[in-house]
Amino acid sequence: MNSCRIATITVSILLTASAQAANPFLDASDDKPVSAKFRGTEWGDEIQQDEIPLTARIVTTRVAKMPWGAIFKIEFTDLKSRAPQKREIRPDYFIVTDDRIVLLNEEDNEAGVKKISTLDKPPEFDPGDVYGIVTGKFNHEDSLWKTTISVKGDLCVYDSSHPSGHFKKIVWKKGVGLVEYAGGYGARKDGYRLKRQK
Repeated sequence: MNSCRIATITVSILLTASAQAANPFLDASDDKPVSAKFRGTEWGDEIQQDEIPLTARIVTTRVAKMPWGAIFKIEFTDLKSRAPQKREIRPDYFIVTDDRIVLLNEEDNEAGVKKISTLDKPPEFDPGDVYGIVTGKFNHEDSLWKTTISVKGDLCVYDSSHPSGHFKKIVWKKGVGLVEYAGGYGARKDGYRLKRQK
């Protein structure tokens, strides 16, 4: 075999692999739900102390698979704390390609999943809906919101904040998925932070 033919075979193998490459931060081999225990704290105007313990079970399910990617639903169940008002966190849907994790931000996300799953290529993404990348750094500003996404080692960190004190932080880990989820409103008016337990 000559070196030119070996190079051609190598290139075709690499192209095949990249066309079917999965996102290292959010992937699944099937559609079975995967659940994990998360533990953290919550705070707010109704909570007398500074922060109180909060636990949750987070369920990640692949709800659609396309040749170019997949759509995942992340649900927050069994939220428990001593707060007088029971916390609710709405489920998130993420469109995942081999190099992006993008929030599905539609009025009816279930209908959005059905529509996007029939497309033969990924839809155009709004930069403000990007929640994960696979290499480097990504910055976005929308009005007063400032968002930075950075990849360091096996973690991808999404960090978004507003001068009023509103914030959202999401951490993805290679081969694991979601490992941290936090959000807050105003200057400690309401918020929570959850981290995946080993």
